[in-house]
Amino acid sequence: MFPTNALILLSNDELKKQLFPYAKIECARFKGTIPGDFIDQKTIDSPLSLQAEEAYKFILRHIAQGSTYEGVYRKDRWEYPVIAIREVIRNAVIHRDYALKGMDVKIAVFDDKIEITSPGKLMPTIDFNDMEAGQSDIRNKILAGVFKKLGIIEQWGNGLRLIAEELKKYPEIKMQWSEPGMAFRITFIKSDFYLAETGENGRKRTKTDENGRKRTKTTKYEQLTFEEQKVLSYLAEKDAITRTGVMELLNIQKTKAHKILSLLVKKGLIEPHGRGRGTYYILRTE
Repeated sequence: MFPTNALILLSNDELKKQLFPYAKIECARFKGTIPGDFIDQKTIDSPLSLQAEEAYKFILRHIAQGSTYEGVYRKDRWEYPVIAIREVIRNAVIHRDYALKGMDVKIAVFDDKIEITSPGKLMPTIDFNDMEAGQSDIRNKILAGVFKKLGIIEQWGNGLRLIAEELKKYPEIKMQWSEPGMAFRITFIKSDFYLAETGENGRKRTKTDENGRKRTKTTKYEQLTFEEQKVLSYLAEKDAITRTGVMELLNIQKTKAHKILSLLVKKGLIEPHGRGRGTYYILRTE
């Protein structure tokens, strides 16, 4: 009798490391708003049934929890919707495409956001723009069945509804999804990270935080596209970016990079310097 792939994935046997070396989660806490300097990192390659909880604890270690008082009762509140985050991590483990070689689940915690990236695109029958519809589709049916028996997931179709309900409690957190390459990514963004302040001449300004990093100030940050936010995040850490730099940062073609930069210039968030191929862009200041 030969073990099934599901059994191997759920075990801690050496065979799992040989056949599925990328059945793991790579966690990282980065300094700033873009990948670069590590503050902390962890590789989670335990049995699949334990991975999601270990990754969840890694995130909790790197986000803040505050307290408020209602009368004599204390009410604790995390800075992110942790119930939604835990559900997304569980989905990443259960529904990822284990047939894709060389790809693992990645969790990245930044100053302004949390990214959870899972191998494999979103199932075509799932619409993330309608999370309250009770949708359900399963890529790994045996794994999902085991996780349900273990109590890690509940009834089918409840996960997206749970995420949607939790997000309602966090109006300052915006959730976005994207499909970079052959992966599916959920990003929880602090929409108030970029503080609102407009000068008398209508221009958007920047400030420097306590760590010396520049922060764009805009009242419309939550209305920017994911790509525009990513360019601003890069410029908050670096001095400048070129069109080629935007192409590499976002993995896009020249035409789209030009369009993104032009829109950011038009919105008054960045300004160009130089001419021709030597043109570079910086955050706009007073």
